[in-house]
Amino acid sequence: MHLTKGEERILGGEEGETRRRAMELLVALGDISKAEGLVPIVSAQVAGASFKTISEAGVEFLEELSADAKVTVKSTLNPLGMDREGWRDLGIDEEFAEMQMRILRAYDKMGIELTCTCTPYFVGNRPDSNEHIAWAESSAVVFANSVLGARTNKEGGPSALAAAIIGKTPNCGLQIEENRQPKVEVRVGFEPSFDDFSILGYVIGKSVGQKIPLITGISPAEDEHKAIGAAMAASGAVSMYRFAKDREECSQFDTIEETFSVEREQLNEAREHLNSSDSKPDIVTLGCPHLSVSEMKWIAWFLHGRQPRKDFQTWFCVSRKIANQCPNETAVMRQFGKIACDTCMVVAPIEKLSSSVATDSSKAAVYLPTLCNQKVLFRSRKKLLEMISK
Repeated sequence: MHLTKGEERILGGEEGETRRRAMELLVALGDISKAEGLVPIVSAQVAGASFKTISEAGVEFLEELSADAKVTVKSTLNPLGMDREGWRDLGIDEEFAEMQMRILRAYDKMGIELTCTCTPYFVGNRPDSNEHIAWAESSAVVFANSVLGARTNKEGGPSALAAAIIGKTPNCGLQIEENRQPKVEVRVGFEPSFDDFSILGYVIGKSVGQKIPLITGISPAEDEHKAIGAAMAASGAVSMYRFAKDREECSQFDTIEETFSVEREQLNEAREHLNSSDSKPDIVTLGCPHLSVSEMKWIAWFLHGRQPRKDFQTWFCVSRKIANQCPNETAVMRQFGKIACDTCMVVAPIEKLSSSVATDSSKAAVYLPTLCNQKVLFRSRKKLLEMISK
């Protein structure tokens, strides 16, 4: 891989050991991917923020790195394993909380914004079309590539952090225009509702794997894009999709190699597959990916005037910034459950608190059984809100 003289100096250790190690990792990844060189980025989204996922060894690594590491581009942080302020209210133990706060302090010392969300595009990290970025959160990667038109590969936690420190990433994969063309056309044969988009993404992801789909027959709003992209990344390995209401709008795509259709019956089958429990859940969860302002408003509107059912524990997972933007909605929702900022049901140690979780998120339904040892009650958002209220 070709390096500039400045990049060679960094690799040679002339700008310190930490930057040398970061550059070494980027060069190794670039060589593996046959990248011609590095490309400057405008932002990074850093994963590896939950103590549950990185353990004590990860904490020690971050603390060592933070001694002299500084990010050089706008960098935001993925969800933690707890609400940094209300962790006791969520049932998190003190030992976990202490380790989690050490992680937070290390990232803060490096200059990373402590957004603690999987939806950085809602809280100020929103790149423009064709800008190069290095994001590690799978659902945000899909949104950035597909909706914003930015360019990012699905980075790992270490590579996103290295890119944030250097301000560059290997110029390969979805950073390059010719690699961003769809290979599979997916024809949606019905008019999807809001609750359909998550399960639609699950079905498409399982079918296309790593390929870029062109999805015709849909015209999603941003919250629907958030849901469909997160599901495709979880059930398959999709990092980007194209979309259009009508196939005629997509005449520029001449790279389609295969075509298949999705009908409502396939969504019904997928719902049954994701549903592994019919019993009362221990926790009802909403917000995977994190809730947006418009979702907060809709949930509060639905719950307004209703009464909480006291036999349900509920988590509304949302970034702290969005929660602060919605004080009235937050006040309504607190009557029915906990506003879980900074975290989500997947990266929190929920297995210590629960054995069965209800969710409307296909992404959560994929990960909860494997990462959290949970039975899943998969329901629409409206059904979940009806469960917790009367």
